[in-house]
Amino acid sequence: MTKADLVAEIASKTGIDKTAVQVVVESFMVTVKDSLLNKENIYLRGFGSFIIKERAKKTGRNISKNTTILIPAHKIPAFKPAKSFSSMIKTTVK
Repeated sequence: MTKADLVAEIASKTGIDKTAVQVVVESFMVTVKDSLLNKENIYLRGFGSFIIKERAKKTGRNISKNTTILIPAHKIPAFKPAKSFSSMIKTTVK
């Protein structure tokens, strides 16, 4: 599902104009990005959490040159689904 599909689906379910829904969806994404940039996690009860994960430094391999490289520690954005959401997916989707 693309962002346009999401906007169309929400607009059809709520009866709100697509342009208004698009503004809300865009605002939500900007808010999530800004919060994570400010080191603030977002917790949506029953859905999941947008968090920042810290990856430790590690050694990797450049297989084309057959050399070892050091990958520095870094942070990445991540989504962790709620337990109820995960269990719903596990039991429903086949």
